[in-house]
Amino acid sequence: MSQQQVEASAATPSTAEGSAEPAPRSPREIRLVMIGLVVAMLLAMLDNLIVGTAMPTIVGDLGGAEHLSWVVTAYTLATAASTPIWGKLGDLYGRKGTFLTSIVIFLLGSALSGLSQSMTQLIAFRAVQGLGAGGLMVGVMSIMGALVPPRDRGKYQGMFAAVMALATIGGPLVGGFITDHLSWHWTFYINLPLGIVALAFIVVTLKLPKVRSNAKIDYIGAVLLTAGITSLVLITTWGGQQYAWGSKQILGLAALAVASLIAFCYVEQRVEEPMLPLGLFRNLNFAMVSLIGFIVGFAMFGAVTFLPLYQQTVQGASATNSGLLLMPMMFGMLVVSLVVGQVVTKTGKYRIFPIIGTAVMVGGSLLLSTLSTDTSRFASSCYMVVLGAGMGFLMQITMLVAQNSVELKDMGVASSTATLFRTIGGSFGVALFGALFNSRVTATMKDLLHGKAAAMGSGGKLTQMSPEALRHQDPTVQDAYHHAVSNGMHTVFLWGALISVVAVAASLFLREVPLRGAGKPSGEQSLEAAAV
Repeated sequence: MSQQQVEASAATPSTAEGSAEPAPRSPREIRLVMIGLVVAMLLAMLDNLIVGTAMPTIVGDLGGAEHLSWVVTAYTLATAASTPIWGKLGDLYGRKGTFLTSIVIFLLGSALSGLSQSMTQLIAFRAVQGLGAGGLMVGVMSIMGALVPPRDRGKYQGMFAAVMALATIGGPLVGGFITDHLSWHWTFYINLPLGIVALAFIVVTLKLPKVRSNAKIDYIGAVLLTAGITSLVLITTWGGQQYAWGSKQILGLAALAVASLIAFCYVEQRVEEPMLPLGLFRNLNFAMVSLIGFIVGFAMFGAVTFLPLYQQTVQGASATNSGLLLMPMMFGMLVVSLVVGQVVTKTGKYRIFPIIGTAVMVGGSLLLSTLSTDTSRFASSCYMVVLGAGMGFLMQITMLVAQNSVELKDMGVASSTATLFRTIGGSFGVALFGALFNSRVTATMKDLLHGKAAAMGSGGKLTQMSPEALRHQDPTVQDAYHHAVSNGMHTVFLWGALISVVAVAASLFLREVPLRGAGKPSGEQSLEAAAV
């Protein structure tokens, strides 16, 4: 283990970043820092949702429609690949500095993306943006872990659930408004004033001990982990879309992913300061919440991807404000997350919530698997609330348990690992559910239309019928497509429920390890006692 030199002349010994728990902070100090953290998290979550709405306009202006998918893929790849690196850099060289650096890189990428004159430039600058975004989420969570003891963290982490709900609902609305009334360039420029606010609050209000480390960065581990993550994301992005699952491209990426990750595990056991200490997974709680986080990402992104499609095509909902279609699920997640955070803070107990949450998630998936052409909007909304409630029990608790399972010096690695597992889970969820959905829709259409699928006029792509195109089809085709989408939803959520059972089993292995900071005076009391 490398020797870290901690400069904390103005702080008590408990403020050292390698200590067992954060130094006491006043509620006012935490609230001020939280403004910057919340704005930074909003930046990371809003971006893709806002840009997604503007993509048709961007393609019309810049051309290069054949490279459209790379605008999203470049951002996603850079974000996923850089996430664990940002976490480790924060642990080694200080969380404040690395967090501010990630914000600056994100804003630079945003400004350059807005100035893009070609699709190639936009893709390159989106990668720069994604590189910064990888540090935003990790920085928010690890700084929160450094500021607030786990016992008190629940009441603040509920705010992040609110930000997630706001971003999911408001992102498409903001993107549509900007595109219609300003220009697509402002879908990127909007990040600049928000980022400046985040920078200002973090610079002025965040006080953390300075950290200098003599450890050498694990460059080989970073390269191998980046190669493995990149391969996995490309497999889930391209598989079944650009390339067949059995194609040489997908199989080659799979081989590269396996080889890279095996080599990474070999290297990490031999370097002085590993990029991702594998010993963390010997902690049962850390291993189990990583698995649960993967499955939560799996279920959540699958639902977010396919529920709006069902609501627009089968239930006739408007696609204009697509973010509003997910409001019931986000409402359930937000309310439960806020309540759970307060209960954890008051009682210090958390083990029961992952058990309840995973069970409720299974129930919500089973309810959604019953969606049919006759299901009312009220009923489907109630089912979404149940699924959202299950996620609300889990979203913040998984991060809390992961952070409570490591020493404070590894807070960045714990936060980045939890974030990475959720991200990779989401990628796999969209890919697997997409393959299942497409297969079931195609089979149903062929059965119902008796080989007359070409009548759809969609080039034979039976699963890509837009609501607008569907309205111009023969009533027989419309009815067949409604049944096909309903059958596809049944398959997706039935498999989602089955996979969520694994999360239920994992939650039963969690142990009730006391949260650090339990039974201690609050930050405000400690500050008042020390005041002169």
